[in-house]
Amino acid sequence: MKFSGKNVLVTGSSRGIGAEIAKTLASFGLKVWINYRSGAAEADAVKEAIEADGGSAAVIGFDVSDEAAFVDAIKTIVDSDGELSYLVNNAGITNDKLALRMKTDDFMSVVNANLTSTFIGSREFFKAARKKKFGAVVNIASIVGETGNAGQTNYTASKGGVIAMTKSFAIEAATSGIRYNTITPGFISTEMTEILSDEVKAGINAKIPMNRMGEAREVAQATAFLLSDYSSYITGETLKVNGGMNMA
Repeated sequence: MKFSGKNVLVTGSSRGIGAEIAKTLASFGLKVWINYRSGAAEADAVKEAIEADGGSAAVIGFDVSDEAAFVDAIKTIVDSDGELSYLVNNAGITNDKLALRMKTDDFMSVVNANLTSTFIGSREFFKAARKKKFGAVVNIASIVGETGNAGQTNYTASKGGVIAMTKSFAIEAATSGIRYNTITPGFISTEMTEILSDEVKAGINAKIPMNRMGEAREVAQATAFLLSDYSSYITGETLKVNGGMNMA
């Protein structure tokens, strides 16, 4: 894939899908800024892995739900590299419980971490990138933001909000040469799914037409496509990476 930009910030990239996105983008020659909130050692390990493969990376620790910290982080990157070409808003949390047992704080904490932080990052990227009239953002949402899911009213609201908000950013930023798209992963094999029993995994796979969970690399490759020059006429779209689980 071809990239006209030179660097990217990937939030929540010290492990899991975020780490795979960071490594994949680095393999295409981008300098990757690896963000973490509390896993400094894990972030350093991702950086070392990228550099061992001949890539370029830097680590930047901040809490994406802290507006001032996010603003400062983007300023730091622009001051260091002269620009920020791409952004992947991947960081997020869950706090699952049935709606009748969910307190307002339980709801808002997830919305702030997942939706408000994505708004802040998307807005600040827009400010930084419009001078060059170039840039692309990929916001990582979730299949449950499209379908709903019991026990996750907070998480589904946050991810559904990301999907709708990304379309609005795409409209506002289009004339500035900046693209915004969303990816909605389905069930992806990660450290969290590894602890599931074989019976539970089989039950999940039975609901997926491709009869398997996705791999983090498959989300990462889709992310790379949406940032790359190969998707230069795509904006405001939601790319489903779910094995056919939701085709609506």
